Amino acid sequence: MSSIPSSPEIGRFLPAAGRQTNVHDLGSGEPVLLIHGSGPGVTAWANWRLVMPALAEARRVIAPDMLGFGYTERLPGDVYSMDRQVAHAIAVLDALGIERTDLVGNSFGGAIALALAIRHPERVRRLVLMGSVGVPFEITPALDAVWGYQPSFEAMRGLLDLFAYDRNLVNDELAQLRYEASIRPGFQESFGAMFPAPRQRWVDAMASREADIRALPNQTLVIHGREDKVIPLQTSLTLASWIPRAQLHVFGQCGHWTQIEHANRFARLVADFLAEATDAEPQPLS
Repeated sequence: MSSIPSSPEIGRFLPAAGRQTNVHDLGSGEPVLLIHGSGPGVTAWANWRLVMPALAEARRVIAPDMLGFGYTERLPGDVYSMDRQVAHAIAVLDALGIERTDLVGNSFGGAIALALAIRHPERVRRLVLMGSVGVPFEITPALDAVWGYQPSFEAMRGLLDLFAYDRNLVNDELAQLRYEASIRPGFQESFGAMFPAPRQRWVDAMASREADIRALPNQTLVIHGREDKVIPLQTSLTLASWIPRAQLHVFGQCGHWTQIEHANRFARLVADFLAEATDAEPQPLS
């Protein structure tokens, strides 16, 4: 891994599921695993940089680059199925000696978090799903554009306009940084292999079964931006109605980047939710 340049996007490398995996590991206390989304050029640091320090004030924050993303090792013939992503997340926890964790999943990462909680219930305490995939919906033109990205500055500038409600967040400097990230060696090759057209099938492949979602015992916080063009608000309304112990928070004047557009509020909301002392079932009023 010596050829990788120094960058805040690089935490430390550990072996997980046969891949040298780039993981940010900061803070101490009870663990929380952050699973990033699927934008082109994304890394765990790019996705979570504004909220990791705040969450790490009271928790041990684990944020890996998932298979096919960021600086995690890629090998020829890698397959990026939901099964592989869930297995990779579990392998990260195993490598760090973490038996049980809270989970925060963003978009694509929400689908992984949801599937992980269903398949490995003993490994998950609380669940936070933000702008999450994981239930059936008709792919939006914005998501189709994100997954169909072909590298250019102009294409990246257009995608950032789709992600954010506040256009002040998506200046040309950010677009240039994200474009350069998307053309690092291996980044676009793996990204392009994940979501070839027709892309509705990848939305469907990420969906968990309704019966499994309804059976989740976890306290769950569902978060969405009201003006999200990438993942429709209805997905979070569905999740909040299916998960028995769910609560829903909708941020107004917010697109798909809740953790960036409302970083301080997002961090406080998640930290307060995770800090509640008990998972005991609520007692009836006397």
